[in-house]
Amino acid sequence: MNLSEFQTKLATSEKPILIDFWASWCVPCVITKPILEKLAKEYAEQVDFVSINADESQEVLKHYSVFGIPTVIAFQNKHEVTRAIGAKNEKTYRIMFQNLSDGNDIKIPISQLDRVLRLGLGAGFILLGISASNWLIVGLGSVTSFLGIYDHCPMWNLLTGLIKRNI
Repeated sequence: MNLSEFQTKLATSEKPILIDFWASWCVPCVITKPILEKLAKEYAEQVDFVSINADESQEVLKHYSVFGIPTVIAFQNKHEVTRAIGAKNEKTYRIMFQNLSDGNDIKIPISQLDRVLRLGLGAGFILLGISASNWLIVGLGSVTSFLGIYDHCPMWNLLTGLIKRNI
């Protein structure tokens, strides 16, 4: 699919669109493809699903700044609303399909592994910074730890909600 074909598809679709950028040599793509195809069948009435081979559509990848695959991009009202980079589980992809079909904002949850890694790495930086009396490293650890819990922070949700409404 070239860029003009893709943009025509995007402009003429009456439904939200979920795009899967994949390649046959990409092991994570091969793993996620059956999940996405299953969900595409389930949500066929509400969401258009398009699978784009990254090797054959370099122009589209470049235009949408897709630097890694698998990448799944959700479009609602002809605008990108979110993207998921890397292999995700069925629950994450289902959230994307369901929220697109409902017309809701899409919030992709952080996996438990990512949360634990961020919190652990942040705590390590904080301890290292304190022991070395380096407040820059303590600050880096604090930010890294916050990235492990930001989706549960009511002030963060309030602030981002206000910003989204004003844009």
